[in-house]
Amino acid sequence: MNNIFEIKHTDEILNRIENLNVNSQPKWGKMDVSQMLAHCTSFQDIAMGDSFPKRGLLGLLVGRFAKPIFYNDKPLDQNMPTIPTILITSKRDFEVERGKLKQKIITFQKNGPESCTDHPHPFFGKLTSEQWGKGIYKHLDHHLKQFGV
Repeated sequence: MNNIFEIKHTDEILNRIENLNVNSQPKWGKMDVSQMLAHCTSFQDIAMGDSFPKRGLLGLLVGRFAKPIFYNDKPLDQNMPTIPTILITSKRDFEVERGKLKQKIITFQKNGPESCTDHPHPFFGKLTSEQWGKGIYKHLDHHLKQFGV
């Protein structure tokens, strides 16, 4: 499984983000491209320990059993539910959101695995830095595929 902490995978993701444009259309889902970028930035904030969404009841009950979905080799399913606090529905500026996301990814990769949050993921619970690195890559890959890059 690819890991965002490996520079070649970070560079690949950043290049794919550069291939997006304001007119990129989703193959599935309701978010437009700017909302998707903001969503991914909000998810980075969780991994970096800058945001602390509460764990929901479902996550507390089954999250640890479903945890491998986040970091295994199998692609994420289309239209999976998301963390409610990072579901972006407001209009966003494409260039601003693209710049924010790229900067978050660069900072996360540069700071390394030891910079991952100790706070539990709101659904999956406690994650190791390796699981975060793989999961962040997988999440970004999922949304970039959603927009055809």
